Amino acid sequence: MTEKILIVDDEPALRQMLGLALSGAGFECIEAADAEKAETAIAAGAPGLVLLDWMLPGVSGVDLARRLKRDARTRAIPIIMLTAREEETDKVRALDVGADDYVTKPFSIRELVARIKAVLRRTAQEETRDAIEVEGLRLDVRTHRVTARETSLQLSPTEFRLLHFFIAHPERVYTRGQLLDQVWGNNVYIEERTVDVHIRRLRKVMGPHGYDRLIQTVRSVGYRFSAQ
Repeated sequence: MTEKILIVDDEPALRQMLGLALSGAGFECIEAADAEKAETAIAAGAPGLVLLDWMLPGVSGVDLARRLKRDARTRAIPIIMLTAREEETDKVRALDVGADDYVTKPFSIRELVARIKAVLRRTAQEETRDAIEVEGLRLDVRTHRVTARETSLQLSPTEFRLLHFFIAHPERVYTRGQLLDQVWGNNVYIEERTVDVHIRRLRKVMGPHGYDRLIQTVRSVGYRFSAQ
């Protein structure tokens, strides 16, 4: 089945170039010039992935990404941000609202196609997994919900992905670099301290229910998820 890609960018020439290139790579492409047209296109039929420019007229790309990830009907659609913004804070902001990858302009089509395929593979693998539960802590990939003994926990998209990775790979110790590669993507260049920030946030949410103990710090190495 041909995967449908929604290209959201206010530059017609770039949309046309991307459409031709991605069609040549075997994808079906549809286009939108702004957030409103993108939402209309998604409502007409959910794409397999959204390529989303940050600087859109009206509602910005990052705000649209946040909106899509908060809506149960669209949160499972993977998003790759396309932007000229190269600052680490911008990358972290985009990933925190739920973007699955971040590609800075200018970029090569070969790299973009490779990243699209990588995100689609990762998404397909995640969707095949059932809900995972450890000592009453339950993570459901399909509904994107986490509950602690039936009490809902409010996690950001990045915190959800981080907990999902931990709970699916218990007992093994991961370095910060390995966690960045697995959770944020090995093509996203942000500092390792970002991992510590999100670990602290995740522990803070889980702490009142006694689950912060499951994420263990391994001194001079990294982190481990363990019920022991």
